[in-house]
Amino acid sequence: MSQREKNQPNVIVFFTDQQRWDTSGLHGNPLGLMPNFDRMALQGTHLTHSFTCQPVCGPARSCLQTGMYATKTGCFVNGIPLPDSAKTMAHYFREAGYRTGYIGKWHLAHEEPVSEPKRGGYEEWLAADVLEFSSDAYNTVLYDNDNRPVKLPGYRVDAMADAAIRYIDRSQNDPFYLFLSFLEPHHQNHLDDYPAPDGYREAYTGRWMPPDLAALGGTAHQHLGGYYGMVKRLDEALGRILDALKSLQLDRNTIVLFTSDHGCHFKTRNGEYKRSLHDASIRVPSAIWGPGFFGGRQLPQLVSLIDLPPTLLDAAGIDVPEQMQGRSLMPLLRGSSDAWQEEVFVQISETEVGRAVRTKRWKYGVTAPGKDPEKDSGSDRYVETYLYDLQCDPYELTNLIGLESHREAADRMMARLQRRMQEAGEAVPRIERAPAIPAGQRRVSAAEAGA
Repeated sequence: MSQREKNQPNVIVFFTDQQRWDTSGLHGNPLGLMPNFDRMALQGTHLTHSFTCQPVCGPARSCLQTGMYATKTGCFVNGIPLPDSAKTMAHYFREAGYRTGYIGKWHLAHEEPVSEPKRGGYEEWLAADVLEFSSDAYNTVLYDNDNRPVKLPGYRVDAMADAAIRYIDRSQNDPFYLFLSFLEPHHQNHLDDYPAPDGYREAYTGRWMPPDLAALGGTAHQHLGGYYGMVKRLDEALGRILDALKSLQLDRNTIVLFTSDHGCHFKTRNGEYKRSLHDASIRVPSAIWGPGFFGGRQLPQLVSLIDLPPTLLDAAGIDVPEQMQGRSLMPLLRGSSDAWQEEVFVQISETEVGRAVRTKRWKYGVTAPGKDPEKDSGSDRYVETYLYDLQCDPYELTNLIGLESHREAADRMMARLQRRMQEAGEAVPRIERAPAIPAGQRRVSAAEAGA
């Protein structure tokens, strides 16, 4: 029986690393960096408010592979391998008769090369655990099924896209699930730089800068040109993969998810590039294209990375496991009137033991004093640290925590956060209020506080 007779859609995850949402033209970037993403989003379903649930590489990946929060998988900081017993998306797709393949950065094994038991159930393997250490921009080294090093020609994005196209071509007669995990636009660690393809950095240096980076500085003036150049090449790779699907007549039967593990704040919020609750770190560009998603729809609800695994399984006709902690988007797309919680929950590690909850209007965050962010996954005590009114301060430049005028908003967000922590499997913590600050004439109404 052919794939078309089975009526099982292929699934491709096009996964970038450290990509801000506002690199997309649909989110106001004027530089034309992502025309293929923008076209894909306009033809498919654009997740207009998409967020990670953990702004660190390994923990975010554990969430996307398992559909469970990082505190549930145990992978709450980098370097903790995914438990051998954990069921991943690869397991669920294999059980449904799919071929499964993984190309690129894994970051869930804590060994290099990655032995077969540490590969999360993926059958075809061309990957490295920490791609930023095994390779460089023009020196792409991955490991195959037999753990032999394979050097691929070309700029790293192109080399991996070529490998993905080869996988698609040889898998076209069977339903397949391919996870394509790029390093770009993540910095190259040993250089602390963003190495774009030759000539691309120069094309974007000194051009448009998001308001938070313009206001706060960091390393953006040094690095944004290279970062944008990497984003441009990623989008060109996305276009080539969509072209390959069209040329093989797979474009009407393949679901493509584009998303990222977290954003990038260019050392404006702490001493590195992510690991904060700010939208610069947690908001990412996301769109889904393919059967079930075509139609040019915008989904304005707040969507978490934890919602994407159940969505892909549901879209492929595979039962969503009970242990997954996210929610499938398919009922929303099918017109369900069931209420959708307009909030996302974020766990933060490595720079602070922190938690945050975001609604359309408010961002509220807490940190755990005295806890080690590299060793402690959580706490039973937190203190209020952040409150932002995203309606009038979308780039989070004014922290309102403690202001008497915003006390009701903070209290309501505190209750939301405690509930979300409990739903994620954490104990309900004690949260200490921030010291009160007089606010003068400012007042936030009860209706505004509940927004």
